[in-house]
Amino acid sequence: MSYDLDLNSSIIEPDRLKRFSKIYCVRKTVRKWATTQEVAMAKQLESGVRYFDLRIARKPNDTNPTRLYFYHGLYTRTDVETVFKDIQKWGADHPKEILILALSGFKGFDKKNEWNLHNHLIHFIKNLFQAKIIQRTEKPTLKSCWDRGKNIIVSYDHPAYLQPALWGKINYYYGDSMDTTKIQSKLCHVLEQKRPSNCFFVCGLNLTLPNDARILKYILRLCDNLPNVIRRSLPRLLRWLNQQSAKTPVNIVASDLVTRDNFVSTVVKLNLKSAKA
Repeated sequence: MSYDLDLNSSIIEPDRLKRFSKIYCVRKTVRKWATTQEVAMAKQLESGVRYFDLRIARKPNDTNPTRLYFYHGLYTRTDVETVFKDIQKWGADHPKEILILALSGFKGFDKKNEWNLHNHLIHFIKNLFQAKIIQRTEKPTLKSCWDRGKNIIVSYDHPAYLQPALWGKINYYYGDSMDTTKIQSKLCHVLEQKRPSNCFFVCGLNLTLPNDARILKYILRLCDNLPNVIRRSLPRLLRWLNQQSAKTPVNIVASDLVTRDNFVSTVVKLNLKSAKA
């Protein structure tokens, strides 16, 4: 949802920039480096994206007590319910496409309203997707999902609110670096030694900005932004992915700018290679 960031919203992350939320140029810089997807949800779905990392937040002082948004540096302009209705419609129109919605973050869920917000969101999800939801107790295969008309998996990263309709946290492994060599090294370590064997996990081909003063090295580049940096690095990471997948399963593969550089077609071909093997 980072294509939809609201330039007029307060800064929600990184923490060290929150106090500068009232300064327009700071918000503009945050958006420039937080916009990691370029096209709307419908276009991502049409392009073949099937896994969505969705960070949920409540805006402070919102007049609607249960209205929620997404966030990535800034809040989104579009609320959660509107986006989920679009996903529900697309999923209903494409019943054989399995969609995985990974919900996390839950910023602004203060103790006094946490219970109401979580339960409102979960109730909305269950009512919206209804029989399309694949429950975590089902151990699904593509055939069983197709036979039963189910195609929505919801991962909810909060153990206190888990129930049969919701899957637990999906581990997201990434290199936590702007250096592609370090990213490849860290992912190799995970995939070859720590990889879970009986659940979903994500192999994230993401570049990640530093959390300390080193971030200035990147965000002060007036003629650059994160999409440009990713565009330069993604071809190399995709070549590595092809090589790595021949040695270890990679399960869900995620990245920024997924509609660029043949990302989707490369990942789809990994399934075909696996089937031949």
